[in-house]
Amino acid sequence: MNLLEEYRWRGMLQDSTQGADEALGKGSIKAYIGFDPTASSLHVGSLMPIMGLVHLQRMGHSPLVLLGGQTGLVGDPSGKTEERPALPKDQVEENLNGIRTQLEHFLDFDSSVNPARTVNNATWLADLQMVDFLRDVGKYFSVTSLLNKESIRRRVKDEDTGISFAEFSYVLLQAYDFLALNEKYGCTFQMGGSDQWGNITAGIQLIRKARNKKAYGITYPLVTGPEGNKFGKTEAGTTWLDPERTSPYRFYQFWMNVDDSAVIKYLKQFTLLEAQVIQDLESVHNERPHERIPHRKLAEEITGLVHGQDGLSKARIATKVLFGGEMEGLKASEIEDVFSDVPSSEISESDLSGEGLSLLDVVTNAGLAQSRSEARRAIEGGGLYLNNIRVTDIDSRLEAENAADGRFFVLRKGKKNYHLIRLL
Repeated sequence: MNLLEEYRWRGMLQDSTQGADEALGKGSIKAYIGFDPTASSLHVGSLMPIMGLVHLQRMGHSPLVLLGGQTGLVGDPSGKTEERPALPKDQVEENLNGIRTQLEHFLDFDSSVNPARTVNNATWLADLQMVDFLRDVGKYFSVTSLLNKESIRRRVKDEDTGISFAEFSYVLLQAYDFLALNEKYGCTFQMGGSDQWGNITAGIQLIRKARNKKAYGITYPLVTGPEGNKFGKTEAGTTWLDPERTSPYRFYQFWMNVDDSAVIKYLKQFTLLEAQVIQDLESVHNERPHERIPHRKLAEEITGLVHGQDGLSKARIATKVLFGGEMEGLKASEIEDVFSDVPSSEISESDLSGEGLSLLDVVTNAGLAQSRSEARRAIEGGGLYLNNIRVTDIDSRLEAENAADGRFFVLRKGKKNYHLIRLL
């Protein structure tokens, strides 16, 4: 199976230029994907091109990761309805470092055979003279052909926002990137999302016209949610790959909650599982969808890829806590993350001085019981828990020393009724 066949069965191939299949069959190639540093972290919407590079390297080819140290200062108009805000240069550099670190989770940069390599296009664009660029690159593109590119045509038609000359020129900068990578590293393939088709073909055109060489392009489908919304966007915000922005637990839950209709597709696109394993999971899903076995496998595979086994272990523990598992060893930040969506209140440490507060009163004030009598019945019936430990004594009292990690009390009545108390 060659690379395009792998992409096809996984649902990762949107389009490819003529001759790409044949070129891949002739031996190892070098291919690149560009990442513009619009943030210090990539998000789950970036996983499609990242996994494209992973499969590329697994099949014996060499991935080049192009970091847009210079193009990031301009901004790609593809898929955008208005111009991106310009980022300060020091912010761009910080973002580049964050992205580079995250990609090391996926690609082998130390391989003795086909190592991955990161390249910053500031290497050739930072000192490029404007007149030289117009003479050596601009002359190969007609304004008419540029206006026909979807990313530009859509923006030109918008009378309110239009498109600036800076973003209009972006396609030429990306084409020049492909030419530079071709000359410096022998890169013959550019890959990217389907919205990059115009940029990719521009680079192929430049290499052909300026150097009389062949180059090729591959695009992936853009991933969207079940309602066509941007993938990775939820009510809580973007799902990031950075654990400081999206915790391993939240990341794990994102995949556990994907729509049933998409879970098998995502197993193909975002994991390294083989076809037979995914087929077996699909059979289980069709027979027992309520067990969510493919969802759990998807969450575990991707969380392990992005956050490593340590992050996956933390996500599993946090998930079990939400369903009554032991809380011992969980940090305050993790407790707050797990129970961020449940009702909460605050209590001062001074209120717990001496003998503490009656748990019956605390449960009633928290709204888990309508009265002390109802709270009493919950304890007598074995249905009241403090920090996921069943309360058996109706005379139990809330004391500061019992706070989880010194910060929180988690009350639970029955299986699903939670209340979080922050100790001030």
